[in-house]
Amino acid sequence: MAAARRPLRISITDGRGKPARAPGLAAWLCRVAPSGARGDLAIALVSDARIRSLNRQFRHIDRPTDVLAFSTTLPPEGESHRSMNVASAFSRKDSEELGDIVISLSTARRQARDAGHSLGAELKVLALHGLLHLLGYDHHQQTDRIRMRRMEARLRAAGGLRAGLIERAGS
Repeated sequence: MAAARRPLRISITDGRGKPARAPGLAAWLCRVAPSGARGDLAIALVSDARIRSLNRQFRHIDRPTDVLAFSTTLPPEGESHRSMNVASAFSRKDSEELGDIVISLSTARRQARDAGHSLGAELKVLALHGLLHLLGYDHHQQTDRIRMRRMEARLRAAGGLRAGLIERAGS
């Protein structure tokens, strides 16, 4: 008999392993996540400088970005996923990892102001986007973008968010 997969469990850190404050984010993401989202998920709230460094190291793009997602099942090219050491506060033995999401707090603040909503709402938008990437959704090809936009819209509606990242990028 196969062991049951652990439900989604989320830690939020500052990227150095210390707990970070993001009131309601973990509970909200657990509530709206698709049933296939199971295991340990670590979210790191970092500076623009830190996310720029990660973006350069793992995507070869030398600029800050808003959100990065690192799957435990698909490590970045030539890298061990654990070599990142940016997000997780979980003890890794006996855990079923989903992955890490890294969010730039500076960029999230700017985007929240531009979108006319709170930082908390923007963190939800970015965490949901990262989670969808960890679940295999992508937006680089048109057909993938349509599929991801539909799922994002469905989950956003369930969580009470107005607009998602893909929609904003398309407008």
